[in-house]
Amino acid sequence: MNLKVRHFFVAIGLLMFLLCSVPKADATPVFARQTGYSCAVCHFQQFPLLNAFGRNFKLHAYAETGTGKQGRIEDDNLSLPSTLNASFVSKLRYQKTDGASPNVMTNDGQVSFPDEAFLTLGGRLSKNIGFEIGLSFVPQDVTDGKILSEFKMPMTTSVDDITLSAIPFTTSAQGPAYGFELLNTGAVEFTRALEHAGETSAQQYLPTAIPATGVAFVVYHKYGYLNYTPYVPTQGSFGSSKPMSYFRGVVTPTLGDWDLGGGFQIWTGTSNVKSTAADNSIVTTTTHADAWAVDLQAQGKVGAYPLGLYTTYGNAPKTTDGNPVNIFNGNTYGDAKAWTISALFGVIPDKLALAAGYRKANTGVSDTDADNAITLGLAYMLTKNIQFQLNHSFYSGDTYTTADAGKNLTTLVLYSAF
Repeated sequence: MNLKVRHFFVAIGLLMFLLCSVPKADATPVFARQTGYSCAVCHFQQFPLLNAFGRNFKLHAYAETGTGKQGRIEDDNLSLPSTLNASFVSKLRYQKTDGASPNVMTNDGQVSFPDEAFLTLGGRLSKNIGFEIGLSFVPQDVTDGKILSEFKMPMTTSVDDITLSAIPFTTSAQGPAYGFELLNTGAVEFTRALEHAGETSAQQYLPTAIPATGVAFVVYHKYGYLNYTPYVPTQGSFGSSKPMSYFRGVVTPTLGDWDLGGGFQIWTGTSNVKSTAADNSIVTTTTHADAWAVDLQAQGKVGAYPLGLYTTYGNAPKTTDGNPVNIFNGNTYGDAKAWTISALFGVIPDKLALAAGYRKANTGVSDTDADNAITLGLAYMLTKNIQFQLNHSFYSGDTYTTADAGKNLTTLVLYSAF
């Protein structure tokens, strides 16, 4: 066995031994405060992965008040929680690659403190309207004026068994899928099983996590949903008479005790966005999007042990000469594409999970553009709202012919919401 691989498994064993002594506690993030439910009620194995109950809560605009432990202010056309619910989410991260180049920061070991840090406000605005706001406290985001990292205000109504939603939103880095998404495949950047996003989700490999502002129009039935989202790839003050389009279709059947899901995504169109330059002149930027993806998930149990399986495929066609650059693939030689499969197995249910993933990908740069990865990891819930993750990826293929950036990446993450 390769020495580095052996060291990795020894580290996992030591961490399992050390971490299993950490005491258990209940979570109190923003929606748990509103509903009175523990985080485990809405999440599968670990946050932010959603189970069927969590999908239903999200579908109904974050408006459910749950156990009734929190009071409401009621009047004609008014139904507000008596408390403005908030939580602070943080991610502390260390990454190390084994490359030789001094110009790659992770070759010396990079600490991101914080990698993410934002205040979340959210919950009920009325019986069928809710909201979610993310305010970033990452120093670079504050410097760049990106304090409002996320905002959405879902508005829903029901007609028989159909739920209709209109969801205005803006995001600094989640992509147009942020408007409405229920699967855990990485279809939206935040919701995935492993920290190594591009190694375990084709959608994130392309990558589709971009700034976006738009409105998601959703038709939902208990067996699935359709989402059409016109959007522009930016935030802030802008003008645009020609948005791009995002389409999403999902089916969510069950098979025995297994919760299944599968769907497709399409990003298409060309937008013209006007913004104000530093000299107060108006600048027009033309942006083109062209990509598609399919994904599947299965969440259930093998005996008493929870198991999540996720697979994705994505393709971003090459940029064609004479046309605007495809924001998901600027190469003119070939398509960027990726196939991933990953698994999350709870060896100590709702406490410790082992994970593995495989990616087979092509960058589209040339005939020799293979970009493959094997990822191993663990996820440990110190409490129901504090998670520790260890990921290690082994890279192979034409993209890794030099020793500059390295062929291995180790990531340690402490992720909390309180």
